[in-house]
Amino acid sequence: MRRRSLLLAAVPAGLVTLAGCGDDSSDSSSTEASPSASATPPPKIVDGPLPAITDGRRFGEKPTVAKGPGTPSKNLAVRTVIAGGGRAVAENEFIRADYLGQIWDTGKVFDNSYDRKRPLVMQLAQGSIIDGWRYALQGKRTGSRVEIAVPPAWGYGESGNPQAGIKGTDTLVFVIDLLESFNSKSSAKGTPVPQTDSALPEVGTGTDGKAPKVTIPQAAPPKKLVSRYVLEGDGPALKADQTVLCQFQGLVWDGGKAFERTYGSGRLSQFSLKQMQEVVKGLAQGLTGKKVGSRVLVVVPPELGYGDNPPDGGAIKKGSTLVFTVDILAAM
Repeated sequence: MRRRSLLLAAVPAGLVTLAGCGDDSSDSSSTEASPSASATPPPKIVDGPLPAITDGRRFGEKPTVAKGPGTPSKNLAVRTVIAGGGRAVAENEFIRADYLGQIWDTGKVFDNSYDRKRPLVMQLAQGSIIDGWRYALQGKRTGSRVEIAVPPAWGYGESGNPQAGIKGTDTLVFVIDLLESFNSKSSAKGTPVPQTDSALPEVGTGTDGKAPKVTIPQAAPPKKLVSRYVLEGDGPALKADQTVLCQFQGLVWDGGKAFERTYGSGRLSQFSLKQMQEVVKGLAQGLTGKKVGSRVLVVVPPELGYGDNPPDGGAIKKGSTLVFTVDILAAM
């Protein structure tokens, strides 16, 4: 079984998962989620002390970090080692990042994404990631390498993380390479692919974060699964065991009514392709093998969708063919 990051929590509340598609056809814009409330005030952020990076000093390289010097600060220590020129990250946005984590006193590495070759994709939100990351990375720009020292109060607390060998008194040291960030206005940025089949829906190619227009032909839907690029990205192909971060919308072929969408809702969707196999099998199959950075049209026949058991009270009826447009923003 592939080892998961120790920083991961359960899928954050409020994320669309398609587990119970209701009638959510409104595309009116809403604001980005407000900053999470916390029972304690934010930590004081200081610039040291921090251990030296002794090897792997370039952005994207797995670093080697010395043991912590002396006694760590009780505050959250944060230092930008390499300043990137990308967009600044805000709370509740998603990041894609490589990282290494070790214990201050011993220098023992307890987790890193470099060896897995799958960067972390996670929301900087309370309950989704340890608070040390949530506070330390706000305002940092993509393309930056950031080193932080996280005291227990902003890490795993008094209970620590016994599975990782982290005690409740351990200060943790992280080196983080911020690769990308995403928010509710993000879109795929791939190259448009000609849409020449008049028997399939035509999908808009705008990349302004708004829902692309979908024009469904006045014709019988295809009987087999269809998965086509609308915008073709240059990222890695999705594997069946990955979790996807995306914008999406789902419509019913007959009548073209939208039953769920993230575009314009102030949120993104994050779901496991394995779990999606149990919900809308055709969507999972249609996304597997497609490149990150792409917009994909997926037409799902009833037997690979909800068949004769549609969600109650929505636009999806028995035997409905479903039409999805998915902007694949990131994957892990």
